[in-house]
Amino acid sequence: MALKKTESRWLLGITGASGAMYAARFLEHMHRLDHPIDVVISDCGQEVMAFEHQLEALELADRIYPNDDLFSPPASGSSRYAGMVILPCSMGTLGRVAAGISETLLTRAADVCLKERKPLLLVPRETPLSLIHLENLLRMQRAGAIIIPASPSFYRHPLSIEDLVDSVLAKVADQMGIAHNIAKPWREE
Repeated sequence: MALKKTESRWLLGITGASGAMYAARFLEHMHRLDHPIDVVISDCGQEVMAFEHQLEALELADRIYPNDDLFSPPASGSSRYAGMVILPCSMGTLGRVAAGISETLLTRAADVCLKERKPLLLVPRETPLSLIHLENLLRMQRAGAIIIPASPSFYRHPLSIEDLVDSVLAKVADQMGIAHNIAKPWREE
């Protein structure tokens, strides 16, 4: 039996959590690194991208799937995506994925990653966290997801909001196994 071949193409899920700059800068970096990224975005995600003046970054996606298209490739376990990043990840989306509710393409694609044992990276941007949020985060970690909170680091002495955002995106790219120069590793500056 032949092993299933995967591409290095990743799927980016964008939800309605505030922090659209994370998704926009991620698309900018992946475009600059010539790394293919397809996108699925929730309705609320589009609204937040527009409200936070980041909507134009979607032009950098290789392909954007409608969130209601459950017949598109990301909805199938036979898709060749290497994995999925949900950035930013709302607690509502995280809760639906943790409960196995896959009524949209975004939540179905996340479910597919878990069942196919492909990387699922979740970047929640919420504070404070309720007990339900914490339990869902633990549930996702136990299911195999990688949780990367949108918690910027300060040890690189950031000079801009972009520097802060990039400190999180460097962690995302590291977990994706992508060579990058988004932010230098600790003590390599």
